[in-house]
Amino acid sequence: MLNKITSIFECSRVFSLPMTFMSWFVIFIYSALQGGNILLGIIALIGLCFAHLAANVLDDYFDYKSLIKQVNFDKKEYLRNSQKTKCRYIISGKVKAYEILIIAFVYLILGGLIAGFLFLKCGIGVIYYTLIGLLIVLLYSFMSKARLSELAIGICYGPALFGGVYYVMTRTYSWDVFLLSIPTMIITIVLLYIHTIMDYYFDINEGHRTIANSFSTPKKSLIVLKILLFAAYLYLILLCILDILDWQVFFVYLTIPLAIDLYKSMKEFSTDPESIPEKKWFHFPMENMMNAPSFMMRIYQSRNLLIYFALFLCAAIFLGLGL
Repeated sequence: MLNKITSIFECSRVFSLPMTFMSWFVIFIYSALQGGNILLGIIALIGLCFAHLAANVLDDYFDYKSLIKQVNFDKKEYLRNSQKTKCRYIISGKVKAYEILIIAFVYLILGGLIAGFLFLKCGIGVIYYTLIGLLIVLLYSFMSKARLSELAIGICYGPALFGGVYYVMTRTYSWDVFLLSIPTMIITIVLLYIHTIMDYYFDINEGHRTIANSFSTPKKSLIVLKILLFAAYLYLILLCILDILDWQVFFVYLTIPLAIDLYKSMKEFSTDPESIPEKKWFHFPMENMMNAPSFMMRIYQSRNLLIYFALFLCAAIFLGLGL
């Protein structure tokens, strides 16, 4: 039973949940300081996690269906060459395709039950945000094939997540909340974008059109990564100008060395995809490398940048609004 549960978590890519948790934590702290309902905010987090996991497994399922339709698809060759964690467990036969659909269905049902409860407690706004999230969960795999994955992630982890959690906790809407969502939204997009850079050739072979592979080489696609990182830190100044947060927001600038480290790591990858970054103390946490250390270390670098970025932003919110 324990092995089965572990397999389900592995298939669901539980390691990616900090994306949802850290974005949620920022708006949770902000909403709590505005007098929001803490318990409802925590319940909303559980629903968001189910939606995230459902999106992960559905994305894998649709990618798998797309792969096996290719005339030249060779299962053994794919498993030997693919550095991705996606689809491997289906292609290898560890999990059946129909089981993936069942897992996704269970996640969606559990998330739907939570959304229904929050609707009864908070009002019609929950339905609006839930529908936005549901549409992206169901359509994400198709959007990712049309250079729209960054847009989907931006909507989900920006205005939808921040606005939805704020509404659940305070039962009100706020433009300030949408503006507050932008920095962590950009850093979350960075996590997705470095994934597409490292999957540059895989995505081309599998018919995925991404922003990264619209450039002639992975190295040239790094210009977008540089713009995203620069925009995330520059935008923090705007939060001060708009009086949404105070000067404490500049504590987030302490994470700039991590952003530079990530960019250098991706620059090295664009030259040598097999290179493994030197592990440093600030790279913590880094768990299961899934037999792909070059790939997973950079995923963890990006994920950890999001973690530290969000934690410093939470500290800035607490110091500026809570004291």
